[in-house]
Amino acid sequence: MWNQFFLQEEYTGSDYQYIGKLQSDQDHGDGSVKYVLSGEGAGTIFVIDENNGDLHATRRLDREEKAFYILKATVVNKWTGQKLEPETEFIIKLHDINDNEPKFSKEVYTASVPERSDIGTSVTQVTATDADDRMYGNSAKLVYSISQGHPYFSVEPNTGVIRTALGPGDMDREQREHYQVVIEAKDMGGQRGGLTGSTVVKITLTDVNDNPPRFTQSIYQFRVPESSKSGSIVGRIQATDKDIGKNSEMDFTIISGDGMEMFDISTDKETQEGLITVRKPLDYEKKPSYTIELQVQNTQEYVRFMSSGPKDMATVRLAVDDVDEPPVFEKASYLYEVKEDVAVGTVVGSVSAMDPDRARSIVNYSIDRRTDRGHLFNVYPMNGSVFLLKSLDRETTAWHNISIVATELNNPRQSSSVSVYIRLLDINDNAPMFATVYETFVCEKTKVGQRIQIVSAVDADEPSSGHKFSFSLAPKGTHHRNFSIRDNGDNTAGILTGQATYSRLHKSVYLVPVVITDDGYPMQSSTGTLTVRVCTCDHEGNMELCNPEALSSSPGLSTGALIAILLCVIILLFVLPAS
Repeated sequence: MWNQFFLQEEYTGSDYQYIGKLQSDQDHGDGSVKYVLSGEGAGTIFVIDENNGDLHATRRLDREEKAFYILKATVVNKWTGQKLEPETEFIIKLHDINDNEPKFSKEVYTASVPERSDIGTSVTQVTATDADDRMYGNSAKLVYSISQGHPYFSVEPNTGVIRTALGPGDMDREQREHYQVVIEAKDMGGQRGGLTGSTVVKITLTDVNDNPPRFTQSIYQFRVPESSKSGSIVGRIQATDKDIGKNSEMDFTIISGDGMEMFDISTDKETQEGLITVRKPLDYEKKPSYTIELQVQNTQEYVRFMSSGPKDMATVRLAVDDVDEPPVFEKASYLYEVKEDVAVGTVVGSVSAMDPDRARSIVNYSIDRRTDRGHLFNVYPMNGSVFLLKSLDRETTAWHNISIVATELNNPRQSSSVSVYIRLLDINDNAPMFATVYETFVCEKTKVGQRIQIVSAVDADEPSSGHKFSFSLAPKGTHHRNFSIRDNGDNTAGILTGQATYSRLHKSVYLVPVVITDDGYPMQSSTGTLTVRVCTCDHEGNMELCNPEALSSSPGLSTGALIAILLCVIILLFVLPAS
C-alpha cells in the first residue's frame, strides 16, 4: 500500500511537519475507518490522524543521528476494531541538508621533508570527512585548499596530498627550518555556500649535506717544545659546517708540507675539531720550524648542491721551541778490551758526549761509583778517557761494566750516562795443577808397566786456543826406579809401575812428584804429588791389606811425621809407669 516517505531534516517550523497521507481502499469517507500507527517513533516522533491517515513529524530530526525510520500502519473498523487490511510496513527517510562542516582526522599534523627537494615532492597527506550524506547532493563532496603556507607548499584539491611548491634553491634549511601550513576542506564541491573545516600542518625541513666545512682561518700558527713526546697535543683546528648531525661530521687530513712525517691530525668526535699531535721526536737544532697543509671534508659527501666544492684547505705553521737537553754520547754503549796485566794509569778507552743545544755547553765526565764500588777505574773529566786506578785480575772478574756520566758544566742538572763494558784479556799467569787430590795403591806383586792411576790438570787461565798440558816425573829422586809416567796427549797422563814387586813392610807409601806444564807464554808449571800405598792383593789384583800408616796417611801428613808420632806414643807409655 505504501513504500516510503521522505522528510527533510532539521525542520524549524512551529507546526508539525507534514510527511504524507496513508490512504486505504477500505476508506469510503463515512468515518468507519480508523488508521493505527506502530514501529520506530510511533506516537512520539511520528503521529497519524486516525480519521484521515495524515502523517506528521512532531520534532526536529537530524539525518546524521538517524537516516531513516521503519514503521507499520493498520486500517481497522472504528466500531468493531476488526482489521480491514493486512498490516503494511513503510520507511520514512530524511532528506539531507548541508548542516555539517568537514572535520580533519587531526587538529595538528606534523611532517618533514628534506631541504632542497624538487618541486612537487610529497610531504604528507591530510584527510577530512563530512557527516552529511555522500549519496545525496554535494553536501559531503570535499575540496582541499591551502590558506597559509604559500608559496612554499601546495595541496592537491581532491586528495589532500601536500607537496613542495618551490625548487631546491628556495627550500634551504639553513635559511628557514620550520613552516606552519593551514589546509582547508570545503564541502559542496568547494562551491559558494559550502561549509569549511581547517587543520594546521607543521612542516620541518630536514638537513641534507649541502654545506661543506670551512676553516675559520686560512693560516694557523702554533708553538711546540722540542721535548714533546709522541702523541702530545700541539693545538686544535676549528672548522664550521652549517649542516647538522652526521652531515656536519668532519675529517681532517695533512695533505702536504715538510711536517707530514713529524705531525698527525685527527678529529675530536665530541667537538669536531682537528687535533694536531706530535708523531716523531722533534729536534730544534736540526729543524726549528715546519709547515703543513690541511684539508677538511665531510665524512659523508653529498656534492649535488656544493657549488663551492666539498673541501677546504688551510696552512699550519709550527715553530719548535728550544729546550735545554742533556748531553748525547756518540755511541749507545762502549766496549773495550784490555790485558789483565796492564799497568795502573793505563788508558783503557775513551767516551765522547756533546751538548745538542746551540749553546754547546762544555761537558764534564765522571764515573757512577755505584757501578765501580772497587774504584778500579777513573775518567779524565775534560776528555772522557777511562784509565786504571788498580791492578786487574781476569781470573777474579773477567768483565767490568761501569757507567760514565756526562754533565753540562753550565747546567749540572742536565746529565746523561752511558754503559762502558771492559773485557779483560787473558795472559798466562797461572800454573796448571792437578784437577783433584790423587791417591791410589799398588799391589806387592804386580807387573812392570801396570797402570795404577790416570791424572788430569786444570788451569785458571783461558787461552784462546784451549789448554795443552804435558806431564813428567820430577827429574830427581828414586821414584824413577819405582814408577814411570805416560803422557796420553789429551791433557791426561797414566802413572805406571816401574818394578814387579813392592814390599809393604819395607816401604808402605810412595809420594810420586808429577810436573805439569802448559804451553802458554810465558810457560807455567807446577808439581803435584801422587800418593801410592803398597798393599797385599788377591790373585785378581783386589786390595786385601794395607799398613795402618798407609791407610791413615793423607797429603798433609807425611810418612816421617807418622813415625815420629808413633815413637812419641811409645816413649810416653814407658815413662808414665816408671813415674
